[in-house]
Amino acid sequence: MAFENASMSNMSTSDRVAASREAKRLILALNEIFKETKDSEIMDTMKRLTEKKKKIEKRLKGRPDSM
Repeated sequence: MAFENASMSNMSTSDRVAASREAKRLILALNEIFKETKDSEIMDTMKRLTEKKKKIEKRLKGRPDSM
């Protein structure tokens, strides 16, 4: 899958937002297929995409300010 292999380094904030939205779209589409087929490979792909999405969102939110 092209999205999984794409490099996430040196991305602008807008690129990260677009990547996060694309990941969400892919995950939701795969979920619809998974509901019908119950294929474990699709579930594994969804898990990998979710991990990548979490990393992107973690980077978008940044570090919490220390007081």
